[in-house]
Amino acid sequence: MINFTRIKDWASEDRPREKLIHKGVDALSNAELLAILINTGTQNKSALDIARDILEKSEQNLLEMGKLSFNEIKKIRGMGEKKTVTLLASLELGKRRQLAFALERPKILSSTDSFNLLCTYFLDKTVEEFYVLYLNAANCLVRIEGISNGGITSTVVDCRIIFKKALALSGVTQIVLAHNHPSGNLTPSEADKRLTQKVHEGGKLLDLKLLDHLIIASNQFYSFSDNGLL
Repeated sequence: MINFTRIKDWASEDRPREKLIHKGVDALSNAELLAILINTGTQNKSALDIARDILEKSEQNLLEMGKLSFNEIKKIRGMGEKKTVTLLASLELGKRRQLAFALERPKILSSTDSFNLLCTYFLDKTVEEFYVLYLNAANCLVRIEGISNGGITSTVVDCRIIFKKALALSGVTQIVLAHNHPSGNLTPSEADKRLTQKVHEGGKLLDLKLLDHLIIASNQFYSFSDNGLL
């Protein structure tokens, strides 16, 4: 028989809430932070046990956790609708905080700058999406625009839309393309190369410089510029 002890029966210094109050939020593990959101356990499982189950389903990876659907989380024993809503809302707030932070530093001087600005837009995405950074002559961000989204392996991009938006924005003289590969493979496809060349050549006619094209997968990226393809 398994001996089950509720969190409220633990020593106060071991309880996630009390630990956060007395030691600070940085002192808590991912499981302990999740347990606070989950709040209550079941008859045979503590909130911390349920949190560990969620992490196990996510392969101990918070990025993978963000990809879990409402129904996938809800099916985990001890979660239910209310707790699932709370968890998903917290994950979304974290994502929006990252977006807000990224937009505080909108000057693009390298592929890493582009990646840092764009990576959150592709967080948790299970299909390909395509974004464009529109920059002025001083490399400052004017606008981030989503151009298209599609399937697991590709998305259709109309170059005319990219150029039309550039011409409609005041001061735009440079662009950075970016799309994700949900498969995790950073290698550019032949279609990726053709599109990059097409935008590069078309931009010349409009005095619109293509600075880079990024392929993003999780926390990694491939830069056409860095690899001499522009």
